[in-house]
Amino acid sequence: MDGEVRRHAISVQAFKRMPYYLEYLKSLLNEGVATVSAPNVAAHFNFSEIQVRKDFASVSSSQGKPKQGFELRNLIKDIEEVLGYNNTDEAVLVGVGSLGRALMAYSGFEVYGLKIVAAFDTDENLVGSEVSGKKIIHASRISDMCRRMNVHIGIITVPALCAQTVCDQLVAGGVKAIWNFAPLHLSVPDNILVQNENMAASLALLSRHLREQMKG
Repeated sequence: MDGEVRRHAISVQAFKRMPYYLEYLKSLLNEGVATVSAPNVAAHFNFSEIQVRKDFASVSSSQGKPKQGFELRNLIKDIEEVLGYNNTDEAVLVGVGSLGRALMAYSGFEVYGLKIVAAFDTDENLVGSEVSGKKIIHASRISDMCRRMNVHIGIITVPALCAQTVCDQLVAGGVKAIWNFAPLHLSVPDNILVQNENMAASLALLSRHLREQMKG
């Protein structure tokens, strides 16, 4: 249509930057700021202005105004739409240990469009109870319950020894995306997305950075 701004294709790297932009833009809005410019955002993150302009162009429904920048509320709305935060996705979690409980208790997920609706475990003392308002179901029912609930996101917080089996059960139940906290590389079909959170690798990077700083 005439006058309509056509969004550009968004790259994977730009998509990963969007949550950081969103958090910063919301902080500006809370401070009473009405508009924001790409140079100011670039300076905050130590990014190049060109990169920020391209990122915003890939998601914004309107062009920034010269010397004023982007209308903040509209830009926030556009980013939330691209990230899918306006459409809550239901997820199940497998492994109700310390990490699993912490994730289940975190209320902030729904702000980002994720709602954990149920959890699975093999501990008979847990099965049938509720943790943070979520029903704990025996892990033998993963595939069946995922199909029944039409859930497409699975969160794995089990030991590495069990992770592949759990992954296979989730995929068999129709899950299309897996958030994996187990320290194991999962084998999945090509159409399944796996996002790994390897805390051991992250800690190793932190430790290396500290060692290098100490040497300096």
